[in-house]
Amino acid sequence: MVHGKIVNLYVKPGHKQSLTEVSTVQAESNMGLVGDASYGRSKRQVLLIEKETLDEFGLVPGQIKENITIEGIRVAGLSEGTLLEAGEALLEVTGDCQPCQYIEDIRPGLRNEMTGRRGTLCRVIEGGSVQVGDSILLTDR
Repeated sequence: MVHGKIVNLYVKPGHKQSLTEVSTVQAESNMGLVGDASYGRSKRQVLLIEKETLDEFGLVPGQIKENITIEGIRVAGLSEGTLLEAGEALLEVTGDCQPCQYIEDIRPGLRNEMTGRRGTLCRVIEGGSVQVGDSILLTDR
C-alpha cells in the first residue's frame, strides 16, 4: 500500500484571503473542509500538493494556497476517481489543478513550469477529522 504523511493543513476563510494554518480540520462528506472558502463546491473542495514538489520549485508550504501539504506519496497525475484516505476522511480525486495567474505572480514562468504539478483537487466522499501527522494513502475501498 502506497502511503505518505500530512505535514501541513490550511483553510482559507474567504476568496483572496490569506490561509490560516491549522493542526486539525473537519472534512464533511460532499462539502469539503469546514471553514474553507471552497466548502460546498463540487469538484474543488480540497487541494493537495506534495512537499517534494514545493521544495523542487523553491516554494514553502501554503504558498500556492493548498489545503493539505503531504510528503512521501505522489498524487500529481492521479486519475479522476482515485481514492485517498486522509486521516479519518476519504477523498476522491477530481483532477489536477491548473496553474493560474496567481502562480505566475509568485514568479514569472512558474505557471508553465508547474503545469501538471500545481496540485491535485479532491472532493470529500466520507467525512472525518484530518490532522497534521496523519497518514495519507491510496486505497481501493
